[in-house]
Amino acid sequence: MKTKAYFYYDIISPYAYLFLKSRKVLEEKLELIPTPIFFPGLLRLQDNRGPAEVPEKRIHTYQFCVWKARKLNLPFQFPKRHPFASAPAQRLLLQHNADLAMLDKAFDFVWGQGHDPEIEWAGFCEAIGLPANTPKPVDDNVKQALIQSTQNAADHAVFGVPSIRIDQQVFWGLDTIDWIIEYLNKPDMFSEKEFQHAQSVINPLLEK
Repeated sequence: MKTKAYFYYDIISPYAYLFLKSRKVLEEKLELIPTPIFFPGLLRLQDNRGPAEVPEKRIHTYQFCVWKARKLNLPFQFPKRHPFASAPAQRLLLQHNADLAMLDKAFDFVWGQGHDPEIEWAGFCEAIGLPANTPKPVDDNVKQALIQSTQNAADHAVFGVPSIRIDQQVFWGLDTIDWIIEYLNKPDMFSEKEFQHAQSVINPLLEK
């Protein structure tokens, strides 16, 4: 039986697209469970700022994504504007309990082809196999479910997307895939003294 792993994502993230395209090596060992969250909401919960809010970081991360996609030989194109409002798309994916196949279609539409799901809603719906006239979700239950999923992610120490959670251990970002594999082969890794020491280092910024 494969180990369950929660895959936290938001369509707003190009890194989540690159992670999805690199996931095959993980699927051999993990049952990846797609878990939609609202990334801007997560940032607010943790008093954090996204890369797009820091001009220098924004350009750096965008250019890194271009480079990384080339290294992975993946189609990649930014929408004409970013960040876009991802809440409607995330609610729709949650509403339809999107599996990895649907996520591939959704992320391909945005990051493989460079479309904006906010202003190209009909095309986004068609891309994931829904009618073009599918309305943006406005049901309070769906809205609340996305809010709760985001809160649950924060409660499990998720602070960014993409993230993988295995039990209580969180791995953030595309560059942790090798780390995840090593952890699966060595599940007591974080009990080693070096990891324990890293966790216990005093943060003077939090001292009163």
